[in-house]
Amino acid sequence: MPDVTGLHHITAICGDPQENLDFYAGVLGMRLVKRSVNQDVPGTYHLFYADAVGQPGSDLTFFPWPHLRPGRQGLGLATEVSLAVPTGSLAFWAERLERFGTVPRPVTTRFDELVMPFEDPHGLPIALVETADDRDFTPWGDSPIDVSHQVRRLHGVRMDVADVSASATFLKETFDFREVGTESGWLRLGAAAGMRASTVAGPGAEEAFGGSGRVVDLRSDPESPRGLQGVGTVHHVAWRVSDTEVLAQVRNRVMHAGRGPTPVIDRFWFQSVYFQEPGSVLFELATDGPGFAVDEDQAQLGEQLILPPWLEEQREAIEQRLPPLTPADPSRLSAATRPAPSSE
Repeated sequence: MPDVTGLHHITAICGDPQENLDFYAGVLGMRLVKRSVNQDVPGTYHLFYADAVGQPGSDLTFFPWPHLRPGRQGLGLATEVSLAVPTGSLAFWAERLERFGTVPRPVTTRFDELVMPFEDPHGLPIALVETADDRDFTPWGDSPIDVSHQVRRLHGVRMDVADVSASATFLKETFDFREVGTESGWLRLGAAAGMRASTVAGPGAEEAFGGSGRVVDLRSDPESPRGLQGVGTVHHVAWRVSDTEVLAQVRNRVMHAGRGPTPVIDRFWFQSVYFQEPGSVLFELATDGPGFAVDEDQAQLGEQLILPPWLEEQREAIEQRLPPLTPADPSRLSAATRPAPSSE
């Protein structure tokens, strides 16, 4: 089994938290599996959207900072998040997005996959990708979306970096990723996906790389400005490791690669290490467990503000600083139609 098995979660910066909830739970139908706070800045929410049980690899999370300036996409940032949807569902999603005020770009093909890009209400570039790849997925029975169309999990991430070679070398040597292909100036790398039948004559098998939830696309655009984090940008990209023992092993490789990883940080629902890859994109390594059901019943995930134990004594002050959240209502987003994002 590879040490780094794919995406764990991606965290982005958004504006108004209620609009964020209305879009991701109300329009996209993802489940809010954890309503917590940024543990380093506990005066703001940390909202986690995922499948019904919050499996690693399904989480798209947000820090809402409504008063922060809009960010700028560019070098040193992850510049698009892709979400896996079932094959044949993009027509459904195009109609639903438009009904609630988001105009997607036309469907295109990337690396033999059908992709529909758009921007969320706060400008974050998102792409829905049709895939039939076998993925761990638990449907959410209370989603406004039928299971036949529900967002499955994270599919991949795109990054703009100054030197593709340096970032690619790091991912290959430290994470054991492999090149999957090149297309339109993008280099796709993938984590190991298991074994498949050999493509050459004779017995045996070969290891496959890439597939849904295990890909990262790299590009170096000389005309791209330096990216600036803000509303509508990715904050960090987290990669999966199975447990704390593997986390320590990968952290050691990151340290020997000169990337200056943090000590292991207890996030209560998982253990983490942070560092910047050579292109300056902020990475995290995160363990698969213990998971989001460790401190609340699975049936009630996301319904109450949950704090890690070390912040409980500050609960009253934290709650006074957080704006109230009401159940997701996508109709609040349909009043003003947002323009389609600019072409690639």
